[in-house]
Amino acid sequence: MTVDGRAVQGKRLALWGPALAVLALHALFATTYGIFRDELYYLACAARLDWGYVDHPPLIAAVTALWTGIFGEVLLAIRLLPALAGAATVALAGSIARRLGGGNFAVALAGLAVGLSPIMLGLLSVLSMNAFDLLFWALAARLAVGLLDGDDERLWLAFGVVAGAGLQNKISMLFLGFGLVGGLLAARRFELFRSRYIWLGGAVAALLFAPHLLWQRAHGWPTLEFMANARESKNVALDPLDFLARQMLQTGPVHALVWLAGLAALLLAARFRPWRAVGYAYFAILAVMLSTAAKPYYLAPIYPVLWAAGAVAIEAWTATWRSRAASLGVVRWGLPGLVVLSGLALAPLARPILPPDDYVRYARALGLEPGTDERKTLGRLPQFYADMQEWRGLAEAVGEATARLTAAERRQACVFGQNYGEAGAVEYFARELSLPPAISAHNSWFLWGPGDCTMEVLLVLGDDADRLRELFFEVELGATFDCRDCMPYEDELPVWIARRPRTDLRALWPRIRHFD
Repeated sequence: MTVDGRAVQGKRLALWGPALAVLALHALFATTYGIFRDELYYLACAARLDWGYVDHPPLIAAVTALWTGIFGEVLLAIRLLPALAGAATVALAGSIARRLGGGNFAVALAGLAVGLSPIMLGLLSVLSMNAFDLLFWALAARLAVGLLDGDDERLWLAFGVVAGAGLQNKISMLFLGFGLVGGLLAARRFELFRSRYIWLGGAVAALLFAPHLLWQRAHGWPTLEFMANARESKNVALDPLDFLARQMLQTGPVHALVWLAGLAALLLAARFRPWRAVGYAYFAILAVMLSTAAKPYYLAPIYPVLWAAGAVAIEAWTATWRSRAASLGVVRWGLPGLVVLSGLALAPLARPILPPDDYVRYARALGLEPGTDERKTLGRLPQFYADMQEWRGLAEAVGEATARLTAAERRQACVFGQNYGEAGAVEYFARELSLPPAISAHNSWFLWGPGDCTMEVLLVLGDDADRLRELFFEVELGATFDCRDCMPYEDELPVWIARRPRTDLRALWPRIRHFD
């Protein structure tokens, strides 16, 4: 192999090696835990394609429908989709590092920092909007760093396409747009606003997002109601210091050193002057999130570009140190090792790797208690892990109650779930366990309505028997769902059989919605 051939091979390995390693890690542990609450919801959305949903835009449903249409709804196939998005995000971080002037060391370090950060491991472990949010932000950042350094201004059109598609995935893409505009103004890059293409790019993004906005208008802006309810009664409010502390913990202490180096370099180093706007953008985005009581992980998509900048800065700094003292070379090569070791050590806390009993022992050995970003009571597992437990068991409890119905009752029965996870679980396992159709008043399930359900025979998950007797002449306990590691509010969950409604329950449907 020629010298040039080895150089090309080295570049490919630095770029794709971390991406493929991360893909392999996620594939290896894809089915350690069961299906996730939100995955059940997205599968339900995928079965009812529309231009919008109460709590998210349509892209995740469309992608899920396409993917499962090809590969089926088996868990391994479902989990490979976010893993592929994660591998692409890792590769894009390496590409950003290369565009910032980094060599193979910087490219590889950026990819490792992104792929093995706890927050990235967690967000990429399940099918959700978040996996694709990371990808869209990374792709937009790759375009932005080129445009800030003189790439063809027509690439603002491509930026607009990415931003528009990203908005159809998750509305938080607006944070990136706001942050970048604020960063450009703070960096005094006024000349970029004189290009017609930056405005055309914005118009492209708005045009691509317009169908969802029209859907929102037609349905009374349900996402605004959802967001208001979540702030008031669901999400845990954090003060700014707690929010910042969570950033250090979620990105990982060692990994945080890399992105902090990147942020410092973007703001202070002369060689990063063309990209100073990116550093300012971080603070603009942070300010908006603090003012809107955002969950800490919402800031995660900005970190790949900071990790890339940090990797380039560390590569440059350590090259200078090595010219003065060869012994300091250990810093350059020891840091990637620490990133890998730290990432692997924290991985069981971030994504499902260890079985529940082993996870609990591991977390307790580190002095950690289960956590959540929501106002929920927890058991021995954090909410993220608890929401992957025993959904089939819940469906089997519904099946047990269904078996108590007569043949005529089964033909008209429906199952009412208190939330989209419960309704989604019944629908997901319905064919396998011969369950009645599911309905719910939670989020988009409310918009889908009761369908053909007459409410004459209703299997109700949870709720109170006395309250149900105000609505039905006959109420009996059909089954009880017991689980050790699910969310506590779903443990010892009764499955009521309610017959003969006292009034037209379909007419009451508009009054029972809850968007949160």
